[in-house]
Amino acid sequence: MTDKDRADTPLIVWFRRDLRLDDHPMLAAAAATGRPLIPVFIADRAVTDIGAAARWRYGEAIGSFAARLKDRGTRLILRRGAALPVLLELLNETGAGGVWWTRLYDPLSRDRDSEIKDTLKSKDFEARSFPGHTLVEPWEIETKAGDPYKVYSPFFRALDEKGVAQPCKAPDDLNPPDRWPESEDLADWDLGAAMKRGADIVAKHAIVGEEAARKRMERFLDGPVLDYKDDRDFPAKPAVSGLSENLTYGEIGPRRVWHAAKVHTGKGGTHFRKELAWRDFAHHLMFHFPHLLESNWREEWDDFPWRQDNKDAERWRRGMTGEPFVDAGLREMYVTGTMHNRVRMVVASYLTKHLTTHWKIGMDWFADCLIDWDPASNAMGWQWVAGSGPDAAPYFRVFNPETQAEKFDKTEEYRKRFIAELSDDPGEEALDYFKAVPRAWKLDAKADYPERMIALSKGREAALEAYDSLKKS
Repeated sequence: MTDKDRADTPLIVWFRRDLRLDDHPMLAAAAATGRPLIPVFIADRAVTDIGAAARWRYGEAIGSFAARLKDRGTRLILRRGAALPVLLELLNETGAGGVWWTRLYDPLSRDRDSEIKDTLKSKDFEARSFPGHTLVEPWEIETKAGDPYKVYSPFFRALDEKGVAQPCKAPDDLNPPDRWPESEDLADWDLGAAMKRGADIVAKHAIVGEEAARKRMERFLDGPVLDYKDDRDFPAKPAVSGLSENLTYGEIGPRRVWHAAKVHTGKGGTHFRKELAWRDFAHHLMFHFPHLLESNWREEWDDFPWRQDNKDAERWRRGMTGEPFVDAGLREMYVTGTMHNRVRMVVASYLTKHLTTHWKIGMDWFADCLIDWDPASNAMGWQWVAGSGPDAAPYFRVFNPETQAEKFDKTEEYRKRFIAELSDDPGEEALDYFKAVPRAWKLDAKADYPERMIALSKGREAALEAYDSLKKS
């Protein structure tokens, strides 16, 4: 079939982590063709195999986007199963001439998309992929030697110098087909099943959908961004954007956020853009070095005497370590689906260094509990703290939860917000933790706060001894 022959056929626009209309290169290009568009979402392994909280939040994002398309006079077709046979079935049912989508960079998505593109083209269908999930494509930033960057600072300078493309506007018209294929019911997918009673708790804090994401960005840029560099490490302050949740599902485009923030030329706006670029850096590394997701970036760390899963790690997961700053972070994640970034570093350091437990144990727990879970950012963050990753914090940098709390939560506002046992009159969020956790944990808000698991000085010494043994081996 020639391009001229395809011009009158419908086009399947396959949505994944790009559930928006604005700043959507694929959708803008598809709408510009004037062809009938059939929006499709497929629940394949990339959806069904992710963690409980992320899977629940994905369902909320899909529902919101479907409603947005309905308001625009079109609809979102839902199907379950392996993507390739589902797409072939839809092409046969609809007479569509091809499938377009936005690129993703994790190994599972790349392998799937490569097979789909090859198969569709072999059957004389269009198969086109577009940018949009990151600020720039992972292969567009390279060193003067033509290699991928492995250190963040020069990566940011190169990205900033290259520049980020302007966001495109939402299409004015989404031409629907004359005949729609059958769609499954989102409720039947039950994507929140694994969350059990925790879903209603986390739902209080989720900010879902494109319109809500845009308002969230505007609220942040209307004020908090000005003091972002100075205030972002204080978890009790409303100083961060919270947009990681929406960027994860593509409810807002990264280019839109970048250029909106660029108007703020002060140190707050610049530092916020650096955080957006850090997300790109994670995807850049995942694309070029996919082993980042599963194994130590630095091979010498393969000999480090990590402990695998253990009773201490289980107490850590439950937010019962006896270190209030650590426990507050883990409980915040269970209640809200997110965790303040400063606290994430302290929580991760405590597990990997004071408890000498493998970073993958923590990474997997975050993957199960975070609604802003991103495979690249999660893996790079854990390896950065553990010391085994690219551009990592030195292993001898062991975050002390006590001194970190004194510095960044001096009034104890954050700790008391999430730890009921530390307050005579605990608030809703502190109590919600006990409503959200599995009943099998048998936790009681009225019980005494647990004793410290390990003396901080002892934990630090054990971590450094293990590191010294690694250097000598």
